[in-house]
Amino acid sequence: MENENLDLSVEDGKRIAVILDIAEYDQIVEYVEEIEDLVALQEVREEPLQFRSLDEFLSEHNPGV
Repeated sequence: MENENLDLSVEDGKRIAVILDIAEYDQIVEYVEEIEDLVALQEVREEPLQFRSLDEFLSEHNPGV
């Protein structure tokens, strides 16, 4: 990500907002979503796997079949 095209809004000497090019914003959003996916994947991998038989699964999802 390049910082040359940032437009900062300053109030009382403090940065309060940043205006980004839409392409750069989309790139940041995509990066954040990838990080969120990796965190979710790690959380799932930390949970123990639970297995059940096909008959048990079918009885829960297709009762009476």
